Amino acid sequence: MRSADSPASRLATRLLFLVAGFGYSCWAPLVPFTKANLGLDEHVLGLLFLCIGIGSICAMLLTGPLTMRFGSKPIIVGSGFGFAASLALLPLSDTTFTLGLNLAAFGATLGALDVAMNLHAVEVERAADKPLMSGFHALFSIGGFAGSAFMTFLLSKHFEILNSTLLCAALMALAMFMATPRLLKGNERKERPMFVLPRGLVLAIAALACITFLVEGALLDWSALLITENGLFPVAQGGTGYIFFSVAMTVGRLTGDTISSRIGDHKTMLWGGVIALSGFVILLTASTGVIALLGFVLIGLGCSNIVPVLFRRAATQKAMPPGLAVAAISTTAYAGILAGPASIGFVAKAVGLPIAFWMLAGLLALVPFFANVVTANRH
Repeated sequence: MRSADSPASRLATRLLFLVAGFGYSCWAPLVPFTKANLGLDEHVLGLLFLCIGIGSICAMLLTGPLTMRFGSKPIIVGSGFGFAASLALLPLSDTTFTLGLNLAAFGATLGALDVAMNLHAVEVERAADKPLMSGFHALFSIGGFAGSAFMTFLLSKHFEILNSTLLCAALMALAMFMATPRLLKGNERKERPMFVLPRGLVLAIAALACITFLVEGALLDWSALLITENGLFPVAQGGTGYIFFSVAMTVGRLTGDTISSRIGDHKTMLWGGVIALSGFVILLTASTGVIALLGFVLIGLGCSNIVPVLFRRAATQKAMPPGLAVAAISTTAYAGILAGPASIGFVAKAVGLPIAFWMLAGLLALVPFFANVVTANRH
């Protein structure tokens, strides 16, 4: 078995996070075009986002137990290449039904990849015996910036949507080919539950991770509509806000391991939550595109290191075996990022998208409020 603490294993882990962030963020600039091409309203969009969530949740419920039994490598390889293929197929959907099926496959492959790659990251970080999680998640943010920016660039230059997704999928497949031989082979585990449910402190960690990922999912799926329908940006530049959010997230995570080691996990979560909340206030009261972009930046900086801290705490808590805890938190968190935005669509249909975002900010306030609970040194 390849040593968990090796340059090759770290490179493979970084490539996985890069692929996940890149492919996921490629969807954001496609939302306004998809809405216009199929004549969809917010309610139908919410149902389609729910398809992503359903596919993801079903896959994640299986991924946790499967990685505990067979290791993360086979799950990573299958879901990584499948994720690239599902992105390439999205523009072929010419009806709401076929789009829903393709989005379910998109969510399933992403959900499986996310759970498996986080378990792989925990193994690599443990072997290194130093914080690496924020750096790994920074690659997800770099991928988020690159995917959204590249797709926005292609669409703004009037590339065909199918050609754009095929090119992005090819780049993802290339990265997976590079990562595959460098992945940890893994051994068969002793922990083999049929279902992975959080309990004790893990339940609190999972809830906060779900909220934080819900914020990311809402920004991915709805921020383009928020800023374009308010007249802050033209439709072709709808992905601009998410680009700035991703850049800020990247900057925060690249320095996150150093910050956490200096001020501690508690202050990292507390002040991160406060900064993110201030970003929401600025975004939702902005009168110009520049001010709105400042809001995106603050949300990205504030949220950047919350999730890495939560995964680190999951790996060190004693309420559950660490491997099962990480799988449970991954499942709950990614349910938030993929299934949660569907509820934003339902709320937006009833009371408007801005109010739905204000409600989202209220949920995010729970992160700094409960920071001490999840970061206390308890056994």
